[in-house]
Amino acid sequence: MRLLDANVFIYAYYKAKKQLTQKERQMKEHAKKIISSVSQGKEEVIMTVVHVSEVVNILKHGMPPDQLTTIIRGLFMLDNVKIMGVTREAYFAATELGDDLKLEANDALVVDIMRLNGIKEIYSFDEDFDQIEGITRLPTL
Repeated sequence: MRLLDANVFIYAYYKAKKQLTQKERQMKEHAKKIISSVSQGKEEVIMTVVHVSEVVNILKHGMPPDQLTTIIRGLFMLDNVKIMGVTREAYFAATELGDDLKLEANDALVVDIMRLNGIKEIYSFDEDFDQIEGITRLPTL
């Protein structure tokens, strides 16, 4: 099982208003492959409701509400996608971990969830995860 970061959805679905760089095009293609693999049940992933909310908050600016709702509902219906709730205490702990790791709270929450669940790999384009011992960020570009 791998953790699936919100930015994978953003790269897969967000329609850029500018010309993408070669690296951004690669990221978009990798993101689409990851989402396709997850959607087809080939990959088991975990997310939190916080990160699903991040997806909604970004994609709502470039996607019709009905299409976005279909994507989010689809996520919740997949047996290979585990979406975890987050308590007030867990999020507060993530803010403290973020201070220690020099990460913002949502990224620190990811690290905490990964550690608590014995997950070593994350699908993400956020290079901040590269500095975290014991975590491997995928894909490598």
